[in-house]
Amino acid sequence: MPALRAPRADNRLPQILDAAARLFRTQGFQGTSVRDIVRAVDMLPGSLYYHFATKEDLLAAVYAEGVRRISARVRTAVERLEQPWARLEAACVAHLEAILEDDDYAQVVIRVRPGDAPAAQPRLIALRDEYETLLARLVQDLPLPRGTDRRTLRLMLLGALNWSQTWYQPGRDSPRTIARRFVALLQQPLNPKEP
Repeated sequence: MPALRAPRADNRLPQILDAAARLFRTQGFQGTSVRDIVRAVDMLPGSLYYHFATKEDLLAAVYAEGVRRISARVRTAVERLEQPWARLEAACVAHLEAILEDDDYAQVVIRVRPGDAPAAQPRLIALRDEYETLLARLVQDLPLPRGTDRRTLRLMLLGALNWSQTWYQPGRDSPRTIARRFVALLQQPLNPKEP
């Protein structure tokens, strides 16, 4: 089941991954053929199979790189912070910056659903869950009222962050401003008492 084979001297793996990420982002997984990918890197169709047994294996490798990039940014953003709300805000800023930049790998993570590639679905879900565990730890550390459904809060926040790519307009609000607003809303009491 390993997706990658042994490297060789003229390894074109980085170019293959970059081309696949760009095409999966712009055309979707189903809309991208192996022929599209090999044409983008000027390679014979059979040569792709030296690196990946299937198109699903290639998608899993692209998805893994996208998760790695987003996760690295979030970990770097929170590593020196101690206050739980500041850590969550920094993580949200890093997440938004990663998905709102012109990065094909991050966009594949957001746009390609595990169900789009049934043969790769378990691997994509495992990668997604690995990242969500990072956010779950940050939400777990928040000083929230007893009985708060932290799982639902995390999923709601992640959904809002990921959906921002559909409505975000560069120059209007920065990812930092959006993240601060999201976190500020979470900090507000849901049922404020009447004055």
